[in-house]
Amino acid sequence: MPESREYPLLAVNRTSDGVVTVTLDDPDRRNAMTAPMTASWQRIIAEIAEDEEARCVVVTGAGSAFCSGGDLGWIGAEPGAPVDRLRDKMLPFYKIWLSIRDLPIPTIAAVNGPAVGAGACLALACDLRYATDTAKFAVPFTRLGMHPGMAATWLLPEVIGIANARELLYTGRAVSGAEAVALGVYNRVFPAAEFAGEVERIAAGIAGSAPIAVKLTKEALVGAGHESFEAAVRWEALAQPITLATEDLQEGLAAQREKRAPRFTGR
Repeated sequence: MPESREYPLLAVNRTSDGVVTVTLDDPDRRNAMTAPMTASWQRIIAEIAEDEEARCVVVTGAGSAFCSGGDLGWIGAEPGAPVDRLRDKMLPFYKIWLSIRDLPIPTIAAVNGPAVGAGACLALACDLRYATDTAKFAVPFTRLGMHPGMAATWLLPEVIGIANARELLYTGRAVSGAEAVALGVYNRVFPAAEFAGEVERIAAGIAGSAPIAVKLTKEALVGAGHESFEAAVRWEALAQPITLATEDLQEGLAAQREKRAPRFTGR
């Protein structure tokens, strides 16, 4: 595992079962994506990508917010600047924060409070999203006078469908609770008092599954799944035999016979 380092404006916790929790840690600014936080994010995601012991990543926020999005002072700092220069400024920002999508292991957004704009997109970029029952989700780009960014026009339709994405992007209205679950924004919501424990339980369950099988399953579901039924069958006819040849399969079968929890090693 890479040597632990300090990450300004992030708190990082690793458990013995392979769950890495990354907390956006600037509560006074509602965890806005400032330049120092962005630099720390780039470093921790690169390190997790090389960490063979990591099995699941949880992203959450310190204080009362998940993430309020991009630093508006930074976004509006160059009125009248050439479009090319602004593009060169925004594209690396998008790519750094969206690099969580490139991790080969499952990722969870633990939305403890408002997820707004680019912060909402960060949640969408994770494989799974769980939230407190009062956590607001909003993509109010057009209400601020700007086009959506950070892949919002791809991520939101992928998660909730094009019709619902149009409504939320056109109006910028916030959703939460049961409505957010019904739309597909969140997998589930929990009362605040139960939230941390429920997310911890889910992450531990993922980390306790066979790592090779989980990684291959994540790869199979990239981009909302295969292009066709036949493509899915061809992929599974290759990926499943790979897992049939692993030690983890034998451990999983033995654990089932012996009525105990499996101890997978990723081999």
